[in-house]
Amino acid sequence: MKTLYLDLSMGAAGDMLAGALFELVDEAERAAILEKLAAIDGVNVSIGKTQKCGIVCTRFSVDIGGIEEGGHEHHHHHEHEHEHEHEHEHEHHHHHEHHHHHEYEHHHEHRGMAEIEKIVADLPVSDKVRDDIMNVYALIAEAESAAHGVPVDMIHFHEVGMLDAVADITAVCLLMDAIKPERVIASAVNVGSGTVRCAHGILPVPAPATAYILRGVPTYAGGIRCELCTPTGAALVKYFAAGGFLPQPRLTAERIGYGAGKKDFEQANCVRAILSSDEEETHKLVELACNIDDMTAEQIAFACERLLEAGARDVFTVPCGMKKGRQGTLLTVIADEENKQALIGEMFKHTSTLGIREKGVLRYELARTTDTVSTPFGSVRVKVSEGYGVKKIKPEYEDIARIARENGESMANVAHSVETGR
Repeated sequence: MKTLYLDLSMGAAGDMLAGALFELVDEAERAAILEKLAAIDGVNVSIGKTQKCGIVCTRFSVDIGGIEEGGHEHHHHHEHEHEHEHEHEHEHHHHHEHHHHHEYEHHHEHRGMAEIEKIVADLPVSDKVRDDIMNVYALIAEAESAAHGVPVDMIHFHEVGMLDAVADITAVCLLMDAIKPERVIASAVNVGSGTVRCAHGILPVPAPATAYILRGVPTYAGGIRCELCTPTGAALVKYFAAGGFLPQPRLTAERIGYGAGKKDFEQANCVRAILSSDEEETHKLVELACNIDDMTAEQIAFACERLLEAGARDVFTVPCGMKKGRQGTLLTVIADEENKQALIGEMFKHTSTLGIREKGVLRYELARTTDTVSTPFGSVRVKVSEGYGVKKIKPEYEDIARIARENGESMANVAHSVETGR
């Protein structure tokens, strides 16, 4: 499985993500993507090398009319669509002032979703990439709507709607399409700390739109007093990291990319992207458990049966000693996150418990396929499991049982024949 892991220990932003991903594709693909980005009217994009704490990184830059837009001091196009007056005195290096007296002032006009959609519709990209771009913008628009109490169709983008941000988002979507990872996972997001100044006043870090987008995503403040995660970065990561936000799993890196921000800190200011094609798989699951001391064995068995029918990955029981010397049963259910609520309902319905405990678990799995092998008894389906340097073959129970019945053999003899080919 081709896995892309994003290390977001210094936050996330469009230009940093693009820089990291550019290092994962070959020269021909880079040139093709840069050519497509050049189709954004009036925009010039480039990639170059820089260093952060001695690490060579790729810097993704956008300029309009020869002027670098957005002041990407650590991914800051200051992407808050707060309908800013265009007179920010951003305390953290959002040098927008140089645009105020320039012929390119029109690039700072407010843009609604309709204008953004028109820009994207004219890009020479596939329908999939175009949909990805608009889906990322939809996340940002929804966040701004929630933060400011304005309907989505009335949201006006200022910084995010500028052409440099369109280029950032388009670049990441094109790169993801070129890399085609089967799974994208990311670390918890360092959002930074402190405050950020905008036309509305001083806001906490993360800004309200960023915080809204990152609902359900593990985040932390770290020790750097600066805005490390912007709404665009948050939306891109939230959209693409469908595999979840986890500590780095077991990976065998094939390519590693570093995307630089502009600011310098004691810690290397970059996003790291690791591309692996390991066959090993990990899945984030939940474990639901309860203790029972007033149900019969038959009732518990029935509950287990119903839980499996409801989609539990696994259900098992363990005898346990409870308070006052009572003998009880620990019932444990392993479930996918999306099926958790339904299974909690089933547990309450079919057991006498008054409370259910939950904890997250990470399951390491071998990659599994089904094959057919020829034996003296005929064809038999087998499950082939591989990964972590091992390979296991197990005959399908139903096939072994059928052959054993038809030939008057024991299941052990038939299974041995399948495994040895004799």
